[in-house]
Amino acid sequence: MAKATFAAGCFWGVEANFRQIPGVISTQVGYTGGKTDNPTYKEVCTDRTGHAEAVEVEYDPAKVHYSDLLKVFWENHDPTQLNRQGPDWGTQYRSAIFYHGPAQRAAAERVVAELATERVWEDPIVTELVPFEVFYPAEEYHRDYYRRNPEQAYCRAVIAPKVTKLRQAYSHLLKRRAG
Repeated sequence: MAKATFAAGCFWGVEANFRQIPGVISTQVGYTGGKTDNPTYKEVCTDRTGHAEAVEVEYDPAKVHYSDLLKVFWENHDPTQLNRQGPDWGTQYRSAIFYHGPAQRAAAERVVAELATERVWEDPIVTELVPFEVFYPAEEYHRDYYRRNPEQAYCRAVIAPKVTKLRQAYSHLLKRRAG
């Protein structure tokens, strides 16, 4: 098994999309990239801890390639928005890839360069590429939030369209799993 860690806005939606990918064994929402040990959601939301809301993905490299996880990452959000995604703003919502080793770093750098050359987005990509250091799991009520709360207003308005978009774009890769 291997791990990958991504920040792409609110972790509820990011987790919902990665959970659908065959070869993904588990997902965990939490905080990484900051300076405070064991931060709470309330502390992270102050914008003073330096942490990003992130998803740690455990996957089987024999079943899903890191490059496929990167595709899902890019599909999940707008990597040109600095410290925000849609209605969510603050450094905790930044776009970042926390790479686990040189191979992940090289793959991420290659894709960023390709996307920039292709000018997929009008504005420049602001996604941070950062070495992974430590991951702090989020509080229990954040875990698997979308699956457990699909009718919640934020889930319906923000996450559901992203899940639908991913299902359409990557239907050939996806697990047949609700939520």
